Amino acid sequence: MNDSAIFAQHPATDLVLSWPGAARHWVEAAPVGNGRLGAMVFGGARRAHWQINDATVWSGTPDGPGDALAELLAAGAGPDRLEEIRAAIRAEDYRLAEQLMLTFEGRYTQEYLAFADLHVSLLGDEPTSLGRALNLDNGVVAERLEVDGRTVRRTTWASRPAGVLCIALEVEDGVVDLDVELTSPLRVERRTATAVGVEIPVDGAPQHEPGVAESLRYADGPTGDYDPYGAVAMSIDTDGTLTADDATCAVRGASRVLITVASSTSNADYWFGNEPIGRDAHVSRAVGIAEAAMAIGERRLFAEHDADLRGVLGGTAVTIGTRHGGTFDVADDVLSGKDELLTATVITQLGRYLLASASRPGGGPPANLQGIWNDSLRPPWSSNYTININLQMNYWGAWQAGLGSCDEPLIELIEHLAANGTHVARELYAARGWVAHHNTDMWGWALPVGMGHGDTAWAIWMMGGVWLCQHVWEHYDFTQDTDFLRERGWPLLRGAAEFCLDWLVEGEDGLLDTIPSTSPENKFVSRHGTEESLSLSTGMDMALICAQFTRTLAAADILDIDDETCAEIRRALPRLRPPRATSDGRLREWSVDHRDAYPQHRHMSHLVAVHPLDQIDPLSTPGLAAAAMGTLDGRGPGAMGWSWSWKIALRARLGQARQAHSLLLEATRPYDGDPTVDAPPDGSKWGGLLPNLFSTHPPFQIDGNYGLMAGVLEMLVQSHGGSLRILPALPEEWADGSCRGIGCRGGLAVDVVWLGGALSELTVRRISGDPERPVSVRYGGQLRPIHVAQGSSVRLGPTLEDI
Repeated sequence: MNDSAIFAQHPATDLVLSWPGAARHWVEAAPVGNGRLGAMVFGGARRAHWQINDATVWSGTPDGPGDALAELLAAGAGPDRLEEIRAAIRAEDYRLAEQLMLTFEGRYTQEYLAFADLHVSLLGDEPTSLGRALNLDNGVVAERLEVDGRTVRRTTWASRPAGVLCIALEVEDGVVDLDVELTSPLRVERRTATAVGVEIPVDGAPQHEPGVAESLRYADGPTGDYDPYGAVAMSIDTDGTLTADDATCAVRGASRVLITVASSTSNADYWFGNEPIGRDAHVSRAVGIAEAAMAIGERRLFAEHDADLRGVLGGTAVTIGTRHGGTFDVADDVLSGKDELLTATVITQLGRYLLASASRPGGGPPANLQGIWNDSLRPPWSSNYTININLQMNYWGAWQAGLGSCDEPLIELIEHLAANGTHVARELYAARGWVAHHNTDMWGWALPVGMGHGDTAWAIWMMGGVWLCQHVWEHYDFTQDTDFLRERGWPLLRGAAEFCLDWLVEGEDGLLDTIPSTSPENKFVSRHGTEESLSLSTGMDMALICAQFTRTLAAADILDIDDETCAEIRRALPRLRPPRATSDGRLREWSVDHRDAYPQHRHMSHLVAVHPLDQIDPLSTPGLAAAAMGTLDGRGPGAMGWSWSWKIALRARLGQARQAHSLLLEATRPYDGDPTVDAPPDGSKWGGLLPNLFSTHPPFQIDGNYGLMAGVLEMLVQSHGGSLRILPALPEEWADGSCRGIGCRGGLAVDVVWLGGALSELTVRRISGDPERPVSVRYGGQLRPIHVAQGSSVRLGPTLEDI
């Protein structure tokens, strides 16, 4: 066996997923990523396939909302028509309101696109797969094959330090012949055996717009100062013979091969604020990155990657039960249901691995609906950013999971969105501040979507930016970084609050309303018996605006700011409609006690007040908490990945361990349904895990994976409401376990060990923030104030006494 670091025995504590045979389909593939480049490793033994994405390869251009906004205004949308809509809703003339509201719908957002494909074909007798594995601690996919009686080892990793995808092949006691081919599903502008230059479409229509003449439209050259272009290149090093024709590299007689793959795009230059470069320069840059990585050498490439990813992931770990490290068969050990403790551990650590692989500072835009893994040129829902739940869910668990730095791309996107949303708020609604709606993309699309025929239940929603500001506040709340709050957080918080102030209108009773208002993506039954979506002052609107005002005032107090916006907020805050219960004891979704059109709807928008906003809590608002439980009971169990995840987090916040546990068991079952047959219109019985453990809607959406991670963490440690809550929703079935390095608000981190269903040991560490700020620890019925100095820790026992 060749003496290579990548095939050294991994530490026994590593968590490794294994499959007995080759991955023949995309849904069986193992994912790797470095925040910019992502790849799915599959294709079988004979012709291995790396389906490659780049986080910046989106259709579209950085034009902003100007032309599209002008079209809407020319068609009659704007402040005057908004007043007509408000009058129609007050009069319950829903047909007129909807007809007028459709004129506010702009075009769709742009698409996240498949980028490149790398194929490596082994020649000779038919290879046999001896198994493959994905190490969740260092992101290495390892495969073993048998070819002509020789064992071939193939490993893949995505190096963040080198900025490349790495594929290494080694042969025991012999040599192999192989062909290597690099292609792209996009329009190829130039191609050699080692580099492909592609044009990136300037427009991409989603699947739900079948009437669009061109699903992908190319510009046939630069559009003004912008040339949408990308390049992918590879470098190959081998001890065999390497030759190339126009399309394929042939490697003969090799016992060792290393391939490095790199990219360069004009979209990335836009995202990072770099000067644009020409097409030749993109190809040269991609080639240069691949060759520079190759010059480092295989050992160093692997060592630097291993150190980097372990550095990101290693500070936090979750173990449900007593087994963490080891190699576990996905089908038999994880998906079979016979070891639910291992499954809970795996699904949590997998979520951490996927977030660290898809979202890193300096990598590009944040994780989208599919992370950075998409094989389609017309992906479901454009693989964009759906901001009425899905994008937010991607980052719910980031800080708790020890991955706070992974939220930097999200903050950058919010800043792009706010810049565009400022123009939209002013021109479309005559409002200050900035607005965002239901969808956005890497360009920060801020207009409503729907093209004049989108169902207002999902297309019309003005609170997207407000909900995203929760993540701006969370960044501060977890880090206590006042520089961030002052320089980046405050402008975003203040701008979204100003929009809310101008969006609110006074009702007949003197309280403030939002009109029009929807509860994404649900409908109610009007007193006329019709299904409707447009209303006023939905529970979600009021909860989000209340949170926005509260966070903005808190930020102003921290920064010693007291301006007219703060004064307006203080006047408006007590006039917001408070949450109320329905006549049958559920939390009211609509301001009027309407009948639900879909009682088991997948969205639970008004429960945002429970999680993540922390406005309704069993300790401080027991009556409303009971109403929230009633809503969850009515919604029922089954769902799809992301909806299960939200239900788990909600049950955990409400202290309902048994229900959270039951939902997690449902969400982690194998998906074997037929979505064309057994998918109800409200999405109440979809979902499960695919063979590679991706969560499916169906189809695959990565927010389910990220949300499951966040849900498990909420079951173990919570830090809202001014205290650390230890094991707040621990199921009886999880008798033993531990978690280390769980991030908590206030600049804290905790380690927890529990045995026999009870706390054994707790360590609280201060990472940042005010060392004089008191810390309260809550476990069971006990509440203990402690003092944690900067850079120090406090260890507590099962009765919260010092140890």
